[in-house]
Amino acid sequence: MSGGVDSSLSAKLMIDKGYECIGCNMRLYERDEEDEAGSKTCCSLDDVTDAREVAHRLGMPFYVFNFTGDFREKVICPFIESYEKGRTPNPCIDCNRYMKFGKLCDRAKELGCDKIVTGHYARIVFENGEYKLKKALDPDKDQSYVLWFLSQEQLAHTVFPLGEYKKSEVRKIAAECGFVNADKPDSQDICFVPDGDYAKIIKDYTGREYPPGDYTDLEGKVIGRHRGILHYTVGQRKGLGQAFLEPRYVCAIDPEKNTVTLGKNEDLFKREVKVAGFHWISGKAPERAIRCGAKIRYRQSEKSAKVTPIGEDLVLIEFDEPQRAITPGQSAVLYDGDVVLGGGIIVREF
Repeated sequence: MSGGVDSSLSAKLMIDKGYECIGCNMRLYERDEEDEAGSKTCCSLDDVTDAREVAHRLGMPFYVFNFTGDFREKVICPFIESYEKGRTPNPCIDCNRYMKFGKLCDRAKELGCDKIVTGHYARIVFENGEYKLKKALDPDKDQSYVLWFLSQEQLAHTVFPLGEYKKSEVRKIAAECGFVNADKPDSQDICFVPDGDYAKIIKDYTGREYPPGDYTDLEGKVIGRHRGILHYTVGQRKGLGQAFLEPRYVCAIDPEKNTVTLGKNEDLFKREVKVAGFHWISGKAPERAIRCGAKIRYRQSEKSAKVTPIGEDLVLIEFDEPQRAITPGQSAVLYDGDVVLGGGIIVREF
């Protein structure tokens, strides 16, 4: 129970179905008072208080599990390493993968629980002998993109009660139940980067400086100076720090050469992308190329593509139409209609 309305109502719906429930909150990141003030992230002290109040109202035991060390190892450190390699990570996916469906699942087994229940907007169905992860019925709230790593075993012991609800319905029911967080805004920022300054957080954690380097054009010609690769992501236009005769966009980042390559908007469009660490939710990769939909970022509809397994956990995605700003470090997720086939991490475009 994060302290938000979604996980709170999920608990209520499970109790209504006759389940015996235990409420829990994961303490992942230690924050000071300055971070807490005006924060739009999860994991604040107020969130814990709200979650505890809802659990008390529902007559549930409530625990806070301190996973700060694991969070640093599995989420913060990979986040830093990814930026240092010129990539743009999605730490919320790692948090879901290693904390909610890793550490928390382990703790649930220790407590003798049969199911993990979260407030994610997604659905799980059992069809033709296997569990399938599906999109939520509300397309505006669908979170299936951030759950591509789930295994058959995890799906068998997971419940997403909100998959068939709209957010407006969730808030209405929560208000009728008298939940203190019925109208609480959704968390928007990364919990350990409350002000959005990724570079500062990374420097604070590592104690290292990331030196300025050259801007180059697509031919390798030096055209200016950047202020350190941590400050850039593929597709970026604003914040380049200097004026050019025409709009310039970040097309590539090379940490070994400490260069940032700039080009025109049309230079950002590519058709092919390699995806590593690919996980097939069914547990088995197709034997040959398939046609399906693919998403390369969270707030995007899937695009038609041909997908070919090219190694044990590698796939090649060939889009029918060029896609803008394919970004190393982000997730590529495959769909067959509303069914999630799997996903992995973008390593490069061709």
